[in-house]
Amino acid sequence: MQEPLLTISNLVTEFDTDEGRVRAVDNISFSINPGETLGIVGESGCGKSVTAQSIMRLLPQPMGQIVGGQILFQGRDLVGLSIAEMQKVRGARIGMVFQEPMTALNPVHTIGRQLTEGILLHKPITKDQAIREAIVMLDKVGIPSPDIRMTEYPHQLSGGMRQRVVIAMALACQPSLLIADEPTTALDVTIQAQILELIKELQNQMGMAVMLITHDLGVIAETCSSVVVMYAGKIAEKGSVYDVFDRPTHPYTRGLLESIPRLDTPPKSKLTIIPGMVPGLLDLPKGCRFENRCRYRKDGCTVAPPQIDTVAPGHEVSCYEWRDLKANTVAIDVVVGSGDSTTYKMSAIA
Repeated sequence: MQEPLLTISNLVTEFDTDEGRVRAVDNISFSINPGETLGIVGESGCGKSVTAQSIMRLLPQPMGQIVGGQILFQGRDLVGLSIAEMQKVRGARIGMVFQEPMTALNPVHTIGRQLTEGILLHKPITKDQAIREAIVMLDKVGIPSPDIRMTEYPHQLSGGMRQRVVIAMALACQPSLLIADEPTTALDVTIQAQILELIKELQNQMGMAVMLITHDLGVIAETCSSVVVMYAGKIAEKGSVYDVFDRPTHPYTRGLLESIPRLDTPPKSKLTIIPGMVPGLLDLPKGCRFENRCRYRKDGCTVAPPQIDTVAPGHEVSCYEWRDLKANTVAIDVVVGSGDSTTYKMSAIA
């Protein structure tokens, strides 16, 4: 059996704030196999980006700390690595595409300077060789006249081109794992499709694994093989895309799927929403963290947080009532995304 490339076990990440200590990631576990694409989905404030920052050991210091768990990457626990050892991992073996390209790129340095910096840091080559590799990488991500773009500054490029530069920087040293933190959030739908197709194409060429963080379930359906649904710092549900979309078990997952606009919705009808807000990390419910928004809440949901339970092999959920909810599910076909030759559908509650 193939060994996972990345295994996260019982990860706990906390932050010191003026109001007190908060736990942004609470005891989460999942794994990514070589060549696999894993999607992490959830509303803002659910801990998706903090999970990525924990893996890369890029938590703001000294406020952010990993206080428990393991992050095993190719057999090594990243939590125990020194700063110098971790610098050898970032960029060379794990690349990251940050959420906002304008903040990821330094406005006072040229594109070429920023691209070659990482290459020179991780490869024993000359500056001229690094420049040639950077030009090749810019061409690979679809930037026209890459030799000219090397001399330009971030503000001279469009949003889509800046995002391509960030992807080129993340992949310049051909890492085994790419973490893409909402890489298409600020882009229009046409550029978004191009970026997603580019990541998929480069993944096939390099054979790398991808961890894709997004709030867009259509993107998950189109690009990922597995999905982790996070809520308020914990995992609500995880499994293959087929299992989670075709048999959504957690009420939060079902709420997200039901919120997707449908072509057959009657004119002027209201979009389905999940009432309420994600609870603040300083004011979490005593029981299930979703109970204050859940339409299936029972008395037991407010007493203690539910543990992860197995729905089927490879499909897990954190919910007290999932067996009853699953028994009362009525299938409704809803198209949420389409790949090259597959239309993905999910079953939701009638």
